[in-house]
Amino acid sequence: MTLDEPGQVFGRHPVLELLRADSRRVEEVAVIAEGRGPALQELLVLARSRGIKVSFRTRDQLTAMAGTTHHQGVVARVAGARYSSLGDLLALSVVRSEPPFLVVLDQVQDPRNLGAILRTAEASGVHGVVVPRHHAAGLTAGAAKSAVGAIDLVPVAREANIAQCLEAVKREGIWVIGAVTTGGATPWNTDLTGPVCLVLGGEGQGLRPLVARSCDLLVTLPMRGRLESLSVSAAAAVLCFEVVRQRAGVAEPGDGQKALD
Repeated sequence: MTLDEPGQVFGRHPVLELLRADSRRVEEVAVIAEGRGPALQELLVLARSRGIKVSFRTRDQLTAMAGTTHHQGVVARVAGARYSSLGDLLALSVVRSEPPFLVVLDQVQDPRNLGAILRTAEASGVHGVVVPRHHAAGLTAGAAKSAVGAIDLVPVAREANIAQCLEAVKREGIWVIGAVTTGGATPWNTDLTGPVCLVLGGEGQGLRPLVARSCDLLVTLPMRGRLESLSVSAAAAVLCFEVVRQRAGVAEPGDGQKALD
């Protein structure tokens, strides 16, 4: 496995060194459920301290994951690209001398949707995408395939708590806009020209209540047909390019913190 390929790392020492040196790429650490010795304890403690998902599997399951019986009771799933930090995403807007433009995804679980959103993010100038550490798609081979190269061009950060992440974003003076299926303002009547963070929910349930309450404003795409909503990747495309449209000068410049009259 090369540095930029998704896959598995197995064996006590290789997984331990990976956690020490490059833990941002580790999606999950799977450990044998029975017969664990003290040699795996340091690994488990380190993985949990990094906020990495730990699961317990049978020996046969670990063998299937690793493709070999020589896994020593531990297999790490590794992402296809390194994750960035939230600070990295915010710094990029400074480098580009642009108002911050972020996308936060709340438990989007289909890697194809994540890949499509990354492709839209790259095309629309998004400075970075934030995904949850758990219960969400990560930078897997499936996401990379759908992203068609964008996985290497758009920084992606993983955060353990999305609501807390949004509070940190707001402290940077960024207006947090959540997308909901009903009851929100119309996006094109909302000022998106200033620092903005778009928040989109996962397939089916949309934004979780706590995440929705953490937003400064909620927007809804008006649906003229019989369907109640778009896919999350389609909604992300519409909203991202509405930001592009407004910033291109179609809308009057503003601070991005209130609905347009």
